[in-house]
Amino acid sequence: MGWMADETGLGRNAANFVPLTPLSHLRRAAHLFPDHEAVVYRGTRRSYREYHERCTRLASALAGLGVESGDVVATLLPNLPAHAEAHFGVPACGAVLNTINTRLEAGTIAYILDHGGAKVLLVDPQFLPVAAEAFEEMEGPAPIVIEVADDAAGVHAHGHYMEYEELLASGDPGFEWIMPQDEWESLALNYTSGTTGRPKGVVCHHRGAYLMTMGTAVCWPMPRHARYLTIVPLFHCNNWNHTWMMPMLGGTVVCCRDITARAIYDAIADDGVTHFGAAPIVLNTIVNARDEDRREFDHVVDVFTAGAPPPAATLRAIEPLGFKVTQVYGLTETYGHVTECVWQTHWDGLDDEARYAIKARTGVLMPMMEDITAMDPDSMQQIPMDGTAQGEIMIRGNSVMKGYLKNPKATEKAFQGGYFHSGDIAVQHPDGYLQIADRAKDIIISGGENISSVEVEGVMMMHPAVLLCAVVAMPHEKWGEVPCAFVELKDGADTGEEDMIAFARERLAGFKSPKKVVFQELPKTSTGKIQKFELRRQAREL
Repeated sequence: MGWMADETGLGRNAANFVPLTPLSHLRRAAHLFPDHEAVVYRGTRRSYREYHERCTRLASALAGLGVESGDVVATLLPNLPAHAEAHFGVPACGAVLNTINTRLEAGTIAYILDHGGAKVLLVDPQFLPVAAEAFEEMEGPAPIVIEVADDAAGVHAHGHYMEYEELLASGDPGFEWIMPQDEWESLALNYTSGTTGRPKGVVCHHRGAYLMTMGTAVCWPMPRHARYLTIVPLFHCNNWNHTWMMPMLGGTVVCCRDITARAIYDAIADDGVTHFGAAPIVLNTIVNARDEDRREFDHVVDVFTAGAPPPAATLRAIEPLGFKVTQVYGLTETYGHVTECVWQTHWDGLDDEARYAIKARTGVLMPMMEDITAMDPDSMQQIPMDGTAQGEIMIRGNSVMKGYLKNPKATEKAFQGGYFHSGDIAVQHPDGYLQIADRAKDIIISGGENISSVEVEGVMMMHPAVLLCAVVAMPHEKWGEVPCAFVELKDGADTGEEDMIAFARERLAGFKSPKKVVFQELPKTSTGKIQKFELRRQAREL
């Protein structure tokens, strides 16, 4: 890199300054733990030697398809070994990994493929129909398709495209990995849920991901050879960066395609799972599991939960079952979790109600971050830490995105004042612990998935009978929150709730569609603005 001298006459050189990247974790693990289990999935068990070779073959084969440094390779996959391999193999050929939410509808997938410019798409046969529909809606050229057959789940390739194992067989196991020359180089492209309709492309760098792996291992904390279950989708902030972290620990990634209580209990009992991350809805699934789906196990399982504060009733029910739950918080723009509710020993003597109320807090910054606090977004001044005053959560640190792809205005707005503006409203307690009070931009969080009320409203307004529509969150026992649509009909129009929901489901992913439609005149201010706070109150009472 040459000399970069400071006032001492010393500086950076190839010996003391190497770009940080999570790719180095797997290269080290292949030498240090070659025979240790790296990836487990049903009957498949691969060592670090095999894992590293398959990732290397993938990198080589992608290069053979014409993928060059800076190109985008997308995935439309469940939590399979091939998806874990893509997290190393794609950047190892210099490319940028774009993991696409498998729950999205064709129109949004088409937009993401166009906007990111993916050259290759790794896709599970289950998602080939929606991918094909997306290709029809794309404005640019469709990517090269690689089918990833899942024989263990009975999901087989159709034979229309190149198959993943054939692709790997064409790769060179001696391929030299293309490591970043600058740790600021792009590693991943992740799309937000689209708070104003179209999702934004969040660009993540190698440095941020590397530091996320370091900070997470310290915070959880995670021992060497931890066994981690992939409940968080690998398309959600790259599985919160956990898949990149595990080789650093010589740990084992236990892949889970279908998130059910039985699958989780089986993984803990049979595969010795020690850690997993999950939304509160998954915790409820574990708590409410049928007796025949439960398994006995003799160790405590550490759980990071995020997406919404875990209800006290859920924590009270799950901890006696052998799970230790910690709430974390973050966004796609921060690579996943960047705060945790660090437990203090002086809270040990509190009664259950007080303890669980504290555990529902958003918490404090993790060690890879520099500053996370609540501010007045206009003045950028710290709010009073009294547990009452509200401000926006502001974030500074190395695990913050580079910016939004091809969207300089949104990037500039997000970084105003030298902090990333989260859009989440919180109070801050005297000890500095944050606690989310409300969601800015009317985001609905359903089962850990972010839903844009604006997007849903836009679809509902397309119905010929609708005059006005406002969508808010309605509490739901299973999903935490679901969309509830309040609809004001045009004069003389006649439609019903079932018709409206069916109309939405034809145009939106299932989890985005309203689960309840209420027909009424919408409450408005004197200037005609819909009073969503009143609709939220009504939704809570439904």
